[in-house]
Amino acid sequence: MSGDSWRLLALPPLDEGLLRALFDGLPVDVAVPESRDPAGVAAALPGADLVLGDWTGGLGLAADQLGAASRLVFVQQPSVGVDSLDVDALTAAGIPVANTAGANAVSVAEWCVGAAYAVLRWLAWADERMREGGWPQFDVAQRGGGEVAGRRVGIVGMGPIGVECATRFAALGADVAYWSRRERPAGESGGARWLELDALLAHAQLLVVVVALAPATRGLLSAERLALLPPGAFVVNAARGGVLDEAALLDALHSGHLAGAALDVYATEPLPADSPLRREDRILLSPHAAGATREAQGRVIGAVIDNIRRVTSGEPVVNVVNGLDPLVLRKS
Repeated sequence: MSGDSWRLLALPPLDEGLLRALFDGLPVDVAVPESRDPAGVAAALPGADLVLGDWTGGLGLAADQLGAASRLVFVQQPSVGVDSLDVDALTAAGIPVANTAGANAVSVAEWCVGAAYAVLRWLAWADERMREGGWPQFDVAQRGGGEVAGRRVGIVGMGPIGVECATRFAALGADVAYWSRRERPAGESGGARWLELDALLAHAQLLVVVVALAPATRGLLSAERLALLPPGAFVVNAARGGVLDEAALLDALHSGHLAGAALDVYATEPLPADSPLRREDRILLSPHAAGATREAQGRVIGAVIDNIRRVTSGEPVVNVVNGLDPLVLRKS
């Protein structure tokens, strides 16, 4: 390792050669854990100046690992969500954490719109019946759903993804409202109006969930809150599985209170083979791939490389999520 190089510990499940190639031309030496488990991360942390997080959530950083990270000064997460990191512990240690806010906003918003059309028109269900030899022309209408135009859409979360969702659903003729922990200034919510959460739920014939997972939002959509949705409502979740009570969602579907749902995220990922979600044909299932477009991946990679370049050239980084100084200084 060059004495002038920064040591970057890379946690994504990618080939080490590819990871090195990403940072070619920067004064960075890339290392990976010898084993993809907490012990492997802890063993690789001593001497690491920088950490590149794992967007899959398979590897994270916990408070009890940071004692070994005596040189760590910056963590870059290659995703919007940072729930695999103990952000409170990193903040207490004075280590700024950055994400790639907005890089996948268009991709996730387009998935939400596509998923909404799919569940409202029962596209996957009808496709399966057709492949079985059926002709479910009238069954589709009887299952409920209909058009996006004119539908009351409620968006939970108004970050970059929420704004993109609001813009798209409004353009399609939907009546769009949103809730987030703070009301956005006029003109910064894609044309949607802010409502208190319970009022939003009572409003939403189609609920789109794109809020970040945090202590305040874990379990946010409980059985009690799902019961506030109008009868026959649909739920689209592209946030994190921990935001939505999956058992309560199934109960609401089985009772007939909700008509359908589309899920891209789950409390446990990969989704277990025996999950009851897999047996419910009123749920459209997606493998946490809403943001997995080539365009979004290119923007994420570009944002990661740019922030590491900023660190090594003495410039402030962007998209710091834990309120610390964006000018990252190396420890002597």
